[in-house]
Amino acid sequence: MQNFLGQLSEGTEVLMVLSIILFAGFIMTRLTNTLNLPKVSGYILAGILIGPCCLNFIPVAIIGHMGFVSDLALAFIAFGVGKFFKKEVLLRTGKKVIIITMFEALMAGFLVTIFVKFVFNLDWEFALVLGAIATATAPASTMMTINQYKAKGEFVDTLLQIVALDDVVCLFAFSIVSAIANGRAANGVNANDIIIPLVFNFLAILFGFFCGYFLSRLLIPSRSKDNRLILAIAMLLGISGICAAVNISPLLSCMVFGAAYINLTEDKKLFRQINNFTPPVMSIFFIVSGMNLDLKVLQTVGVIGVSYFVIRIIGKYLGTYISCMVTGMSREIRNYMGLALIPQAGVAIGLVFLGQRLLPPETGDLMLAIILSSSVLYETLNITAYDGKRLVGCLRILSDGYFFGTTTELLILPEYQKHGIGSRLLQLARENTPTMLYFGSQPGIKAFYEKNGCQKSLQSYIIEKK
Repeated sequence: MQNFLGQLSEGTEVLMVLSIILFAGFIMTRLTNTLNLPKVSGYILAGILIGPCCLNFIPVAIIGHMGFVSDLALAFIAFGVGKFFKKEVLLRTGKKVIIITMFEALMAGFLVTIFVKFVFNLDWEFALVLGAIATATAPASTMMTINQYKAKGEFVDTLLQIVALDDVVCLFAFSIVSAIANGRAANGVNANDIIIPLVFNFLAILFGFFCGYFLSRLLIPSRSKDNRLILAIAMLLGISGICAAVNISPLLSCMVFGAAYINLTEDKKLFRQINNFTPPVMSIFFIVSGMNLDLKVLQTVGVIGVSYFVIRIIGKYLGTYISCMVTGMSREIRNYMGLALIPQAGVAIGLVFLGQRLLPPETGDLMLAIILSSSVLYETLNITAYDGKRLVGCLRILSDGYFFGTTTELLILPEYQKHGIGSRLLQLARENTPTMLYFGSQPGIKAFYEKNGCQKSLQSYIIEKK
């Protein structure tokens, strides 16, 4: 394949590479869908398959020049997450969300840093950078999974706010530890090494707010849909480029950009337009991340990688559970939120490429292998952690605060009973006293419910009050 691509002109080669990347992602997601895995895992696995370590379809030189995709994808991710920071929602849950986010993010980062440093006796630079990346949760995979299954409710609203703030904490933590790592490499750390990155991130926040205000004035009602999309993407690309010029992540600025725009305009249509535009960008981002993984390094990951995988989960879950108890969150949020914060792709993958530059080649490659391999495993674990089959099937039911209040009849199918979720649904149903309960054991029952306009949430069927 590389010989064929090498015979083409430079422009044609790039177009063919993009075509191969997108086709590989599409084909692999067909396979992962049959295994009930989210699309993110399929994209990363597709990148590994067509990358240098397996089929070697894509020239290494082209892979090396696709680093800009990371900043571009993070810009779109952050803008989409920003819409969940509406002022009325923040006023209702703001303090609780901040407390939960600080607890779970810093708990995970602290435990990973201490464990890697004192158990494996690795350098402080490696331990600190890995600990900072451990604080991140994946807005990309979380958003893609929620959009894929159209989940909604109080649980989802809280989850997305925590995920967004998680990455704010992660970026500030990463800015500090990267300054410390640079200082140690130069045989000394001073206050400016820490203060300057923080100042840049603060300025990025102000810049994002200004861009949101400017766009809200620019997109007057008479603008066509095409021009609205063009102007929004132009500003996102501009923010991403300016942030890259001063060597900071575009995540904070673009997140504030989206939050400012939604609060100033209440316009959700623009977010839907951009959401329809981004799937190819997101698939390329995750596939390119997979192509950068060196499978040979996985042989050296071993116990360190497994320990990172487990310790981060413990930190996320403990931090979330304790903080939810302190803030008085509902039992469903307390029990399940920590599991929903397990995914780690997107931001973590973007930052690990920056972290590589701060470390010697050997430890930098080791860190990349740990983050990419654990990202795939986290995606799988996050699904099985809920109901043994699909994350959002359980998440959707538990997250809708009005679910049992509007439900008159509930059918629990055998598929759900097999995976243990039937008993949990039955317990919740009894506590909230729906009118009738059914346990479906014949195909005719399922067909009857579908025929009579029941809503479908994967394998759980309900009839709502008219």
